[in-house]
Amino acid sequence: MKQHLHYVVRKCTLSLLALSFTQITFGQINLANQLEAGVTFGPSNFLGDLGGNKGIGKGFLKDNNFPMTKFIIGAHISTYPSPVWGLRLAVNYGSLQGEDQIIKGQGGYEEARKFRNSDFRSKLIEGMLVAEIYPTVYFEYDPDDFYKKFRPYGIIGVGVFHFNPQGTDPLTGGYVNLKELSTEGQGFAEYPDRQPYKLTQLNIPMGLGLKYFISENTTIALEVLHRKTFTDYIDDVSTTYVDPELFDKYFGIGSQKAQLARRMANKTDQNGTASASFEPGDKRGTATNMDAYYSIGFKLGFRLGRERDGDSYRSIKCPTLRF
Repeated sequence: MKQHLHYVVRKCTLSLLALSFTQITFGQINLANQLEAGVTFGPSNFLGDLGGNKGIGKGFLKDNNFPMTKFIIGAHISTYPSPVWGLRLAVNYGSLQGEDQIIKGQGGYEEARKFRNSDFRSKLIEGMLVAEIYPTVYFEYDPDDFYKKFRPYGIIGVGVFHFNPQGTDPLTGGYVNLKELSTEGQGFAEYPDRQPYKLTQLNIPMGLGLKYFISENTTIALEVLHRKTFTDYIDDVSTTYVDPELFDKYFGIGSQKAQLARRMANKTDQNGTASASFEPGDKRGTATNMDAYYSIGFKLGFRLGRERDGDSYRSIKCPTLRF
């Protein structure tokens, strides 16, 4: 069994190298025949400290809140050096949202998050460069034949995104920017380990998709793309509550900014029913779990350039590898 598996792996590896070599050697005269441009649209969801379901807050889909579903749209251009893999450059625009009050309390740990009574929304702009891997190509009789074919694929890459969390002011009901309020003491001397977070961050997109070739030049696809991030402040919640007196110290005693920061940093005594609130040092978020978000994308793609007999735009195809 192990020998057979080793044989298959070795054969696949050699085939990939051979396919890449023939692409480089023979190539395609018209690069446009390797390019695809398209659009993406679909729902997106935030996975972080705010919101969630019953029990202890956890990462990934366990704490997904469908009522907070927003949408994301985007455009991409991809190049395919071979049928086995491609590179995609994409730009997406959308929004993320989270809210504690939508939690359905059931008398467990989720009650503390509901009592926290925080919320956020944020516009989202991202760019990414990802690789698309099509493993089933190795099992096709003719990899260069696309017409009416389904091809599953994997996605992995690197991206950059920009966000700006806003929360609802309990006094006015309007949204205010949260970063500049240092709601968890970011930048205060009393919390040297809490530095102001950057609104532009890196992420790692990863996911799975299924592409269908309507024709040689038109494709549709459905993919689930998860973004692992390296920040816990997409929702402006991460660590513990701070002493509200510090807002007067850094923003001016009784100033509008200091008063606003007090309201936004701790909403537990402002929901109209609470008789107590969290105190400085109490848990506000879980700093060990970075925020994340994901989208379900419906993609439409068009190949740029077509093969035409009898003119200079016809490409030279690579030899087809078969098992």
